[in-house]
Amino acid sequence: MTAKSTLLARIRHRIRVRRLNMTPGVLIASSTYIAKSAMIQTDSDGCSFGGRIVVSDGVTLSDGVTLATYGGSIEIAANAYVGPYCVLYGHGGLAIGRNTMIAAQTVIVPANHGFARIDVPMNAQPLTMKGIAIGEDVWIGAGCRVLDGVRIGNGAVIGAGSVVTKDINAYAIAHGVPATVVGRRESGAATSDAFQP
Repeated sequence: MTAKSTLLARIRHRIRVRRLNMTPGVLIASSTYIAKSAMIQTDSDGCSFGGRIVVSDGVTLSDGVTLATYGGSIEIAANAYVGPYCVLYGHGGLAIGRNTMIAAQTVIVPANHGFARIDVPMNAQPLTMKGIAIGEDVWIGAGCRVLDGVRIGNGAVIGAGSVVTKDINAYAIAHGVPATVVGRRESGAATSDAFQP
């Protein structure tokens, strides 16, 4: 890229962030990087749900990322990374801590369909919305699914392709379907060779 095209890209990005910040409930720090194909939505599926999206300084939202509130909230703390084609919903509330990395094609859903009654279609039953909290300095591998009600502690590592259905403690290493803890990060002890999901 030439210096001129780089400058134009920065100007376009600033304009996009300003426009997004004009949306009620959306607050995005000016130092956030948002790929052209990323979507920030408080309206989805032809409906206006409202909700809140707060994206802090230094966050990266890669190509194809979707943030959709569905009436809830999505809060992403400073210097977090959300990889290509991730889908993050806000129904019951989603909080992501500083320096957390979420790899490509991960889906995080802080809600679940009701299905207790068989005399009422599932799409007419109320959702449960417990919310999801992901701590600081967490690494979530590619293609993971994080389900409603889960808390992931600071410094945890979730292996690629995992389905997280229950809480993961701080500094735990977990993987699988459903994700289970297979170890802990200890100072200098855990390496990428020690963890192969």
